[in-house]
Amino acid sequence: MTETKRAFVTGASGFVGRHLLDVLEGDFVAPSRAEVDLLEAEAVRAAIAAAAPATVFHLAALASVGHSWDDPGTVLRENVDTTLNVLEAVRREAPAAAVVVASSGEVYGPPERLPVDESAPLRPQNPYAVSKAASDLLAGQYADAHGLHVVRLRAFNQAGPGQSDEYVSGTIARQIAEGVEAGASEVVVRTGNPDSARDFLDVRDAARAYVVAAGAPAGAYNLCSGRGVSVRELVELAARAAPVPVRHEVDEARVRAHDVPEVRGSAELLSAEADWAPEIPLERTLADAVDAWRGELARLA
Repeated sequence: MTETKRAFVTGASGFVGRHLLDVLEGDFVAPSRAEVDLLEAEAVRAAIAAAAPATVFHLAALASVGHSWDDPGTVLRENVDTTLNVLEAVRREAPAAAVVVASSGEVYGPPERLPVDESAPLRPQNPYAVSKAASDLLAGQYADAHGLHVVRLRAFNQAGPGQSDEYVSGTIARQIAEGVEAGASEVVVRTGNPDSARDFLDVRDAARAYVVAAGAPAGAYNLCSGRGVSVRELVELAARAAPVPVRHEVDEARVRAHDVPEVRGSAELLSAEADWAPEIPLERTLADAVDAWRGELARLA
């Protein structure tokens, strides 16, 4: 693993952030929101100054697409303002630091061609995606205007242990875990469109990418597996972790009216510049997610 020396991490309590801390080498500072309010510019500047980091990982964000439709103003303001405050603090207090900003594959919107590479236009289709596109562009502007070393990782679907059931892989894992923990002789998993295909990457591979990306040239990079996997395939893979049969049903309430059939990215640029490639097979990702949910449900019982 690449030595990161002293690192400053925002969003360390989130899904990706927790796994990032597991793979960081060297000293790091990972303040909670109670310790440093990222919406307070002076507080962020003071925290960066005190940490004197060699690398800054900015992962903190309001990340729910659904919530962004309900409260777009808050999502737009918070995601852009926190990014601005981190970048400005680095510019003023740690200009030699490498900054890795968590962007999203959502910034591309419906793909014009597959796989999606970094030359694709930004065409976000929901408020969360707009907030990430704005933050992505802001990070690029700070690199261009101020000479900061900023790497933007446009992450596609991340999956693995500890993921919320708000996401498709998380809800599949939870439904299987609930059925098994309840002693069911057969588990029923309900999803939306079974043929909808997305690009899924194990969160632990993603965390490793964040670390090595800090040494890549400044710019935007896709973070993905390069493989499209349907919801139907996800259920089949996750079912292998269940000790009982799993039956897949389509819940019409979960089917989106205008679902894009497939989204799949290319991570060739990141692989070339950071010597990174996915290592964890999706079957293991889902098995570990099911196990994590079983542990969480047993703890809550």
